[in-house]
Amino acid sequence: MACPYFVPREIVNDGSWLHPSRLPLGAGWNGRCCASGQETTPSDFVLHELCNLGNAAACPHLPRERDWDAVRFSVAHTSSDQITLWYVCELAHAPIEHGKLSFDCAEGRWLNPHADARVQRLAVCYLETYRSRQSVGQRVGDGVAAS
Repeated sequence: MACPYFVPREIVNDGSWLHPSRLPLGAGWNGRCCASGQETTPSDFVLHELCNLGNAAACPHLPRERDWDAVRFSVAHTSSDQITLWYVCELAHAPIEHGKLSFDCAEGRWLNPHADARVQRLAVCYLETYRSRQSVGQRVGDGVAAS
């Protein structure tokens, strides 16, 4: 349930996350905050405890009036041609909006991107993490099968 105002920039692979694959975007991310209307750099604590996790009522930058305070994703369906994600936008721990976003693997494009750029940006990051884990699993599996 990443914060919708979080602008992820790069995956963090420094061991600072206990179970990175369980995080809302499938990994810990460095990034910026756009809650104030301009991108700012949050502290490491805020990145770890608020930006990456969402539902950040304690965040000093979170607007009082907002559509959502967290967005969560999961994989609904995969094939060699397409990956479909479920998304849920939440406010005060309750679902406000939900739906599916589909990515065409062959063409490398979203078939139905989310209308809100913040949600779409987080979906792109979640998909990037998911696909990178899948390719690592395939390489490991290929190596095991070859021996």
